[in-house]
Amino acid sequence: MNIGIEAQRVFRKKKHGMDMVALQLIRHLQRIDRQNRYFIFVNETEDPCITPSENFEIVYLPKSPYPIWEQYHLAKAVKTYELDVLHCTSNTAPVNLPCPLVLTLHDIIYLEGLNWASGTWYQRLGNAYRRWNVPHVVPKAQKILTVSAFEQKTIANHFNSLPKDTLEGVHNGVNEHFAPVEAEVQEKVRKKYGLPERFILFLGNTDPKKNLKGVLQALNRVEKQGKLTLPLVMPDFGEEALTGLLKSIDASSLGKHIHLTGYIPNQDLPAIYAKALFFLYPSIRESFGLPILEAMACGCPVISSNTSSMPEIAGDAALLIDPFAPQDLANAILELLEKPELRQELIEKGFQRPPLFSYERGAEKVLSIYEGIGDYVRK
Repeated sequence: MNIGIEAQRVFRKKKHGMDMVALQLIRHLQRIDRQNRYFIFVNETEDPCITPSENFEIVYLPKSPYPIWEQYHLAKAVKTYELDVLHCTSNTAPVNLPCPLVLTLHDIIYLEGLNWASGTWYQRLGNAYRRWNVPHVVPKAQKILTVSAFEQKTIANHFNSLPKDTLEGVHNGVNEHFAPVEAEVQEKVRKKYGLPERFILFLGNTDPKKNLKGVLQALNRVEKQGKLTLPLVMPDFGEEALTGLLKSIDASSLGKHIHLTGYIPNQDLPAIYAKALFFLYPSIRESFGLPILEAMACGCPVISSNTSSMPEIAGDAALLIDPFAPQDLANAILELLEKPELRQELIEKGFQRPPLFSYERGAEKVLSIYEGIGDYVRK
């Protein structure tokens, strides 16, 4: 079979969730499949993080805005490379395809009412494109993969005319380098980014679902009580945006407790997780919640939310709070600041969660889906 995988953003330098999931899928398929021929379609050239092999070819399509890249260049490449199946890994796909489509639909948040038109202009344009594209391509896909039981149910309810056998759940996994980190390595990474000796960690951005405003409101309540004894380290966030947000919630004094680092590459995150006293992930809505497992794998206690997929991923190994209640989050922060025995309990429980999720098992399931489609086409 000739299998195409859309990995448009995988070679960009600043990778995020969906990029890392696509990267791990490709790397694990390389390990287990030496028979089929793969064409990995990319846009960026900054970080060529996949090594071509005998049956895996990297194809650089003309660099262009994502809708043009996907609807024109990727669709054209399907014909050029005579693909038997195309797997689009990041929610959207070409509307017109001459071959079967496998679509990874991580979530349909942009089709819901969660402030899809807020955030940065880049995020708004992306959501607008998804709102147009996804309803067109979902009915055409031979298989739709999603990453949690919660999201599988959500998609099935939204697209209620989909045949039941179209939708498959394939969990994300945890990259192997997320594991306990030696103290010397932790200290080296801490100095590299100029981090405090000990801190609370929050990986957020301007996407409303990440609940940055709720995190700052909760920390402001703790600070007002004089009990915020550690700074918050917040990667990949701008000082100007933070200053504006703090002012909007009347929490400007909190700024002195926040340490911005800029973007932190994935390979340095394990040491950051390991160095943190605990990790905040109180999102409003997630389809999976990969950072929950990454933190747990590194021995970092987690506070997360009791909504959407997060209870499914965290199990009983995190403090789960109502993300719409800043006082609930403030109480959990105080608990972990003041109770070392609770932190240790969460660390021990946390180590048991990541082994339940595996990229290897996910790649094996995806390969069986490709081959099932191939058998059907050959008939």
